[in-house]
Amino acid sequence: MRMSKVIDAIKFGVLPPDEIRRLSVVEINTSDTYDEDGGSIAGGLMDQRLGTLEPRQRCRTCGNISINCPGHYGHIELAVPVIHVEFAKHIYKLLSTTCRSCGRVLLKPEDNEAYRERRDKESKLFGKVSIETSKEIVKNAKKYKKFKDCPVCGMTQSNVKFAKPTSFLEIEEEEFKTGDESLMEEISRRLTPNMIREWFERIPEEDLKLLDFDPEVARPEWMILQVLPVPPVDVRPSIILESGIRAEDDLTHKLVDIIRINQRLRENIEAGAPTLIIEDLSELLQYHITTYFNNEVSGIPPARHRSGRTLKSLAQRLKGKEGRFRGNLSGKRVDYSARTVISPDPNLDINEVGVPVHIATRLTVPDVVTERNLEEMRHLVRNGPSKHPGALYIIRPDGKRIRLEFVTDKNLVAESIEPGFVIERHLKEGDIALFNRQPSLHRMSIMAHKVKVLPYRTFRMHLTVCPPYNADFDGDEMNLHIPQSKEAQTEARLLMQVQDQILSPRYGAPIIGATKDFLTGAYLLTRKETMLTQDEVGKLLAATNYVGPEPEPVVLEPEALWSGKDIFSLFMPDDFNFVTRANICIHHADCEREDCQHDAYVTIREGKLKTGVIDRNTIGAERAETIFHRII
Repeated sequence: MRMSKVIDAIKFGVLPPDEIRRLSVVEINTSDTYDEDGGSIAGGLMDQRLGTLEPRQRCRTCGNISINCPGHYGHIELAVPVIHVEFAKHIYKLLSTTCRSCGRVLLKPEDNEAYRERRDKESKLFGKVSIETSKEIVKNAKKYKKFKDCPVCGMTQSNVKFAKPTSFLEIEEEEFKTGDESLMEEISRRLTPNMIREWFERIPEEDLKLLDFDPEVARPEWMILQVLPVPPVDVRPSIILESGIRAEDDLTHKLVDIIRINQRLRENIEAGAPTLIIEDLSELLQYHITTYFNNEVSGIPPARHRSGRTLKSLAQRLKGKEGRFRGNLSGKRVDYSARTVISPDPNLDINEVGVPVHIATRLTVPDVVTERNLEEMRHLVRNGPSKHPGALYIIRPDGKRIRLEFVTDKNLVAESIEPGFVIERHLKEGDIALFNRQPSLHRMSIMAHKVKVLPYRTFRMHLTVCPPYNADFDGDEMNLHIPQSKEAQTEARLLMQVQDQILSPRYGAPIIGATKDFLTGAYLLTRKETMLTQDEVGKLLAATNYVGPEPEPVVLEPEALWSGKDIFSLFMPDDFNFVTRANICIHHADCEREDCQHDAYVTIREGKLKTGVIDRNTIGAERAETIFHRII
């Protein structure tokens, strides 16, 4: 029996250095990547224990080939601790609210206890601590940093200044005596990452909870890096250029810089070099690690390639429009889709979309071969990929795909297909497709249409379907997606078809309705003066595929003439009654109703248009209480 688990929450934390070492499969200690023979160097950034990129080569850690190997982390032991640039604000908050000597939060013991009780109470009542409480604790603790004594150990506090992006200065007051007068002078000293780390180690767990830290998963000293994780090779693959030269990824370039500086720094420390050299190298290591994480930090120059191009760091991979989240997860390029310019076609139904043959021969729908459709499927296979309607692929029951483009004798293959095979056939008339125009601002920006394969190179759509898409024909492009599974196709047919989206959920009126030429045509047809000959009536009714009794002519002599209003009435329900004013109504004070000289008072009795003209007020799009709205 399979057990399913429901995820309650996801908790994020900071990786402790011991955990980084434990997850690592190799310590990287050389900046060289490949030897003279092109093989990866052990202990280098392309060590085979980190994973494999070459096809058919096995990973030295898990023994899998590149498709199945997830990649494995390595690590670099840093010669000196380094501040993680993304945690700089949190580090500053802790330095500003805790004592340098004892590590306690700068609050009186009674205030500390009161705040702790308040936090517990809020957690029980609301499930979380309010922002106001957190801000109040930080505000009160910061007051002691203005050269006051720590309320716990009594040490005089010095002010901490944050020099972006990763430098922290401690400002102390010193007294200078000049004769009878004594002057207070401020002296600033740089806080090294080592000092900050030792400071944070002294902060007790209870006080960290007061400052919104969870000490179990995020101790503050872990924000100062001692060990740098090295991502697997499949995160930073190297590519071979046309000239045969191997080009490394930006992250690999950055890691090479980090390893080189780190080695130089370690050698200088071991050799007992002057403090000034060690400080300079430490700052250079800090710069390289900062730009490795984020190459757009304000206050420091971005790291560049030899060509002058700025390197793409970890933060740039994730954020922004082309980043991992917006570019590859929330929105991505998909298969079974097409995009081209749209143009109008009033001869289509509102739920149809005209698809060019060029696109229909490239988009496919999987169809299972059965006893009933066997001959039809064989015909599609014989037509092949270039003749519509045809097929592109055959998928055998054992999962093997046959690409018909490379098959010479299609008749032989067609005869060999049996029930149970799957044919990926061309798009054909009647298939369901999802039509979309960006920006997709509401539900009706993606609707299901039936495919109608047409010549030429644009998608064709009915004019009345423009308002929900907010489309016009001045060069707009739209997307077409083909649902592949039977479930997706059925769902689109039942829930997403255009006729089911006529009433807008925004204002309850039809969003799809007559516009442009349809309104002009309806107005001209239903004017009092419009009289039609038998030939005109026949053509109109034939064009609409009308089947039913003909209306009686209004005029018999000298030739039979029909009223346009009667022709319009043929398409009304017999039991429909409605009264409204047309768009041409001038809203006269003494309304003459049915006797209106402008024919602006619309009256429909038992499905017959008695008076009035049909215009935007009666069948227009995005209008409530129209004839169209009432019938729907």
